[in-house]
Amino acid sequence: NAIVPLLGPTLGQRHVQTVLLFFSIVVNYIAKFNASVAVVAMTNANNTNPNVPTYDWNEMERSYILSSFFWGYILTQFLGGWLCRRFGARRTMSISTLGSAMLALLVPFFVPWGGWQAYCVIRVCMGAFQGLLFPCIHAHLANWCPPKERNRLGALANTGIDCGTLLAMFISGLLAASNVGWPGIFYISCGVGILWCVFWMLFGADTPRQSKFISPEELEYIESSQNDNNKLQDAKETRQIPVPWKAIVSSVPLWALFVVRCTQSWGNSTLQAEIPAYMNGVLLMDMKSNALYSALPYLCSWIMAFVYLIASDILLTRGILSITGVRKIINSIASWMPAIFLIGLSFLDSSQKTFAIVLMSVSVGINAGSTIGSALNTIDLSPNHAGILMGIVNTGANIIPILTPLLVGLIVKNEHDNSEWQVVFIISAVIFFAGNLVYIIFGQMVNQPWNAADFLDSQQVSNLQEKGKVVEALTDGKQADQEDIKS
Repeated sequence: NAIVPLLGPTLGQRHVQTVLLFFSIVVNYIAKFNASVAVVAMTNANNTNPNVPTYDWNEMERSYILSSFFWGYILTQFLGGWLCRRFGARRTMSISTLGSAMLALLVPFFVPWGGWQAYCVIRVCMGAFQGLLFPCIHAHLANWCPPKERNRLGALANTGIDCGTLLAMFISGLLAASNVGWPGIFYISCGVGILWCVFWMLFGADTPRQSKFISPEELEYIESSQNDNNKLQDAKETRQIPVPWKAIVSSVPLWALFVVRCTQSWGNSTLQAEIPAYMNGVLLMDMKSNALYSALPYLCSWIMAFVYLIASDILLTRGILSITGVRKIINSIASWMPAIFLIGLSFLDSSQKTFAIVLMSVSVGINAGSTIGSALNTIDLSPNHAGILMGIVNTGANIIPILTPLLVGLIVKNEHDNSEWQVVFIISAVIFFAGNLVYIIFGQMVNQPWNAADFLDSQQVSNLQEKGKVVEALTDGKQADQEDIKS
């Protein structure tokens, strides 16, 4: 038997894949979140470049533009998981990112012709392409990460969420204020997306065995460590394994993850989308006109993502906590502390603006722990079906950002009324708290039985054995009855 190396190469292709995944999230998030800055610039008559057109869109029309991305995004999560299993992450992510990048390029050409409706259609299509992304990312991490490095590499890749959001705000603001004007936002979004696709096609590989650049030592390290963790024997590809749908949809740990990701999405959408409106209405602050205030929470989030990463790595490598303890403790911090801060924010007034900014930034920063706390749990439950699980979880989580603005619209009739906002924040805090409680009680961080490659085969054999026992019992019963009749 081959001796399994305790440690792989310090730097190898698994790290290259992680960096590529990081930048895939960055370039897609730049395209995803540049709209919040772009719509302001597109409706601002005081542009630096007088040749750039502006539009008279009202608040409702701008809201349609911002939310339209998620209409398409929730439709393709399952498709992303299926395409990844069928064609691999390399091809599927290339299609996802290239499609999103080319659609971004269409905005400066189609909006002057079709108005805000054309922008909405483009955003819906962009969301549909990007919906393929995260199921592939989780499946790719499962294929490439040795179990002991899964938390570290997965968290590093997912820091692209915070970096991408920060860059979307910062770069878009600079471009909108430059002589290029708001069209430059979309040219850059397209350019960085295409550039990533080039590097991905050169260096990306669906599995370690398919990589042209991996060393024999690293290949042995990755495959041996995964096989030791009940991964596939004989390097059988994930796409060849049948999906145990019945076992998946009846899995309590999966639904605990589904619940907590949905409740975190509720809290996140309240923190990130509604607080600027609250600060504008109650605290009398124009958040969108100040680039520093807009970017500060995301800068805190990106910094805190590395703090959580380093802390969890120390706790795991030194054996202080298990992966279960790390995930549940960090997720509790990332959920319950922002819940408390949300309630605190609702009691501040316009004389406490500085404290409000600090509290908002700290809330968004602390919430960055949800990546390590729960987002990577799909790989814990089933490396072989991580893409499918991510499709299920992400579908539910991304319906929420469509619903939260509707609730705010029903409750907040006067944006200057502090008491109405208190109701919004208290509801979000309760949802934050309850979702994490479900995760603590029912969540698990170990491979589920249905992760096994031969799970359905074993189940079929077990059913046949049960049927055989029943048939044997019936046969014995008939023979006994016949003997009784003869006697």
